[in-house]
Amino acid sequence: MPDRALSFGVVAEAYERFRPGYPVELFDTVMAYAGRPVRTALEIGAGTGKATRLFAQRGVTVTATDPDGAMLAELGEHVPANVTTVRAAFEDLPLGERYGLVFAAAALHWTNPEGRWSRVAALLEPGAVFASCGGPVQLADRGVREAVHAARAPFLETDEIPSPDGTPPEHDMQWPGTELQRSAWFTDVRQVVIERRLTMSAHEYVGHLSTVSAYLELPPSQREQVYRRIGRVLPETVEIAADLIVHFARRRQER
Repeated sequence: MPDRALSFGVVAEAYERFRPGYPVELFDTVMAYAGRPVRTALEIGAGTGKATRLFAQRGVTVTATDPDGAMLAELGEHVPANVTTVRAAFEDLPLGERYGLVFAAAALHWTNPEGRWSRVAALLEPGAVFASCGGPVQLADRGVREAVHAARAPFLETDEIPSPDGTPPEHDMQWPGTELQRSAWFTDVRQVVIERRLTMSAHEYVGHLSTVSAYLELPPSQREQVYRRIGRVLPETVEIAADLIVHFARRRQER
């Protein structure tokens, strides 16, 4: 996993161009759960700042962290002045300063499970909030989805990342909520789904795939073959189901 987490820098510009941003509803949902003003936040795996700007543009002072310098350089082109960047993996972040919010957007699965929650807790003020969101970006049309699967099958069986703790997709509580429920550091664990439906051109969809780690791991020659094969079976525009599964938890008060 760590190697894959560092694979995105070579496509930082494409990541910024083709990955969908985050809706205002995400910010509103986090703030409603917090139940109090959030002034400072630390972001795990900020990437090019898709989620960073959602919070920073609404007055939150964000410390955006990422281990990839190219991703942070791209982030710096798009975020307001109340964002500080730190080039570091989550596991290497210095402990000491505490925040009103720690959040991760499509990035938490890249972190090391050992000591994950004690480290998150150490970065949070007592009673403060952890939030994580993510979810697959899938073709909504079954026929198009099956055609794409057949096109990539000779090189790649699946482009999805399995649940880090093996939770099946039909389970009521998904990861990381399942881990948070077992953690002694957190309480009031909740899961919310924000529905998203997007329309992309075929070119934009293939561009999105070019930022997905499963494709980035393929040898360059195979990668280009897969993109061409997929491009040939796509209609001019595609409908995308990109629901956000959002998890919240509150850092227990210290005794």
